Amino acid sequence: MRNRHLLWCALVMAAATAGRAETLEDAWRMAGEADAGLAAMRSRTEASQAGELAARAERWPRVTVDASYQRFDDAPSFSFPVGSETFTSPELVRGDDFVVGRAQVEVPLFTGGRVAAGIESARQSARSAGLTEQGYEQDLRLRVAAAYVGVLRARRAVRAAEATVASLGSHASDVAVMVEREAVARNDLLAAQVTLADAEQARLRASNREALAIAAYNRLVGQPMDRVPQLEELVPGTVPVASLEELVARALASRRELAGQEARSLALAQQARSESASRWPQVGLLAGYQHLDNQVLDDEDFGLLGVGVTWTLFDGGRIRQRASALRSASRAAARDRDDLASLVALEVREAWLGLREATARVEVTRVAVTQAQENLRVGRELYGVGLATNTVVLDAEALRLRAVSNHDDALLDRVLSELRLKRATGDI
Repeated sequence: MRNRHLLWCALVMAAATAGRAETLEDAWRMAGEADAGLAAMRSRTEASQAGELAARAERWPRVTVDASYQRFDDAPSFSFPVGSETFTSPELVRGDDFVVGRAQVEVPLFTGGRVAAGIESARQSARSAGLTEQGYEQDLRLRVAAAYVGVLRARRAVRAAEATVASLGSHASDVAVMVEREAVARNDLLAAQVTLADAEQARLRASNREALAIAAYNRLVGQPMDRVPQLEELVPGTVPVASLEELVARALASRRELAGQEARSLALAQQARSESASRWPQVGLLAGYQHLDNQVLDDEDFGLLGVGVTWTLFDGGRIRQRASALRSASRAAARDRDDLASLVALEVREAWLGLREATARVEVTRVAVTQAQENLRVGRELYGVGLATNTVVLDAEALRLRAVSNHDDALLDRVLSELRLKRATGDI
């Protein structure tokens, strides 16, 4: 009984989940899991983070161990004169076998700032990669939102077209009855039927656009293109009270792409500093242990401790030119950041103006829909009693369809403008 109860609960939960409309948050989650570009960005971020860890490891000692085994065809020996005679030592190794083992520790003592600059460059590169990934994810969210709204828009267009077909079909039936009674000319029926045929074609085109919009949306969220999703309607939010200048300032302070471009410029500058530091002496501490298998020396195990210095005195200008190239790349990245800032300000302005326009259109078109519906009702009544022509009814129906379409577009344009403004300010 307990198992049956659990199974019944699972079925109820599955049915409830299946019947729930798909929200925009669901679409963002699915797109985040399915988008190959975002996965590539995450891999680049992981690679940059690994590069930062590798750069930090340059400060730590490096321990190496190596060994070798050799066999001589005839082991050598020492031979040197001693007075009037020649002294010949035993063979260096016993049995012609020669084994060498070594363990060595290297610790950097002074690098002229090369290691520190390399670490900072890697840190800024990892930061830039992470911020670029976040910016790409926000762009992906906006693309998904636009596709989501596109599906809603296409479905509203289909509903409006179907309502028009139904209304014109009813009108054509009424005209047919009136023609049978010889209350109106047959030409009225022909005009109504032609208009109905045009409306049916418009409905078919709207259905095709809906199918294309659904396929484009499904591709973005990683679902089969023939899937028919049940999408939750989007409701316009409140108009932001912040001024345009405040929104631009917020965008310049919070946009990930700007911070990422700035981090990239800093990373190149630190890389140039690291390259320049390689002209300074590179000092390191060296400690080691070595085993030398032999039968001539008095000891087979040796330890050593020393300080090594490497100083490039002349390289034909290689280091200087590489550092100069990196500094130029850093300046270019900084200028790219400035150009991107102006584009961000333009995006905010466009989204803000679009939201103002769409908000004003919503109220205007809402009133127009009410008026168009009343105009159609009055026109049909007047036509029914012979006080208006058939053209009045057909024109009224066309006006109603245009008003409904304009209102639907205004509502969805406002929703999309809100999302675009959020993206422009880095809040999506």
